[in-house]
Amino acid sequence: MADVLYPPKPSPGDRVAVISPSSGLPGLFPLPYELGLKRLREEYGLEPVEYPATRTMGSTPQQRADDLHAAFADPAVKAVFASVGGDDQITVVPLLDREVIRAHPKPFFGMSDNTNLLAFLRETGIVGFHGASVMVELGRPGAMHPQTADSLRAALFTPGPYELRPAERWRDVDRDWADPATFDAEPETRPGTGWTWLNAHRVVEGRTWGGCLEIVGWMLMAGRGLARDLSEYDGGVLFLETSEELPGAEEVFRTLRNMGERGLLARFSALLMGRPKTWSFGRPLAPEEGAAHAAEQRAAVTRAMRAYAPEALVVFDVDLGHTDPQLVIPYGGLVRVDGPARCITVTY
Repeated sequence: MADVLYPPKPSPGDRVAVISPSSGLPGLFPLPYELGLKRLREEYGLEPVEYPATRTMGSTPQQRADDLHAAFADPAVKAVFASVGGDDQITVVPLLDREVIRAHPKPFFGMSDNTNLLAFLRETGIVGFHGASVMVELGRPGAMHPQTADSLRAALFTPGPYELRPAERWRDVDRDWADPATFDAEPETRPGTGWTWLNAHRVVEGRTWGGCLEIVGWMLMAGRGLARDLSEYDGGVLFLETSEELPGAEEVFRTLRNMGERGLLARFSALLMGRPKTWSFGRPLAPEEGAAHAAEQRAAVTRAMRAYAPEALVVFDVDLGHTDPQLVIPYGGLVRVDGPARCITVTY
């Protein structure tokens, strides 16, 4: 595949699409959604434009594909934001018209189940942006995390390099979106612990591929999101993270093992592994239990990488994906991982 294109960036005052390519949760939880729209307007100077399925739970894959086509084809819309994730975007991707989207390249922001669309855009030749969904990051109670806000601002408006920095404070515990009191104050945070580096004697610069590990596994099972010629990923930067479903260490290892057996892991020269989510409403782990879950995941990833890509540079607990703060990662864009300097620089 030829080098992918960084789409033109919006400017303050522009219109941006807000769509729900996965789940119509804005219709069930309007509080974080409306807060996210307000911040797009007031903090970023952008005018959000909704589409028919944006607030519709149970919309069909075709309705969501229609919204995507309309958002990309509208010349007045300069960027596209996903409202939130979900679990069935894999049924939407086959309905997308690659030529329509290729003819109207725009920055797309989303994560989690939106890994499907980000991989589709990369295959289409367009850099997307992993992160900054409207309901989660923009709709954060109290205020956006400053690091999230700054990363999004740079990804939106400023082309060129941007250095990622470990969070000084972070949080894992979520609060009820249906309760208005949730939005009265910022969530509690805990001190940051920095990033952990393996094989940090080298510098790697390459284009990214990856996303939410569970969704990556689904895509590979469905034969989606991956170039036919795996040499496309030679020397690249793999980035992965896990969701609020809290997959166990053995599941994480098996997914990576299967990627290794396919010959995929060895293609990448570096892996950025996001800080794992260690709390959910279904599994509200105590801090010590969450720390054990994270440690077991790091051990599982290390085990797989040593088996299939022993020379790869690996960085653990990077502030990407299902964590807060969340740093935006260019999907298909350039990332430089400097082991000796302990520095990660993305190109927005």
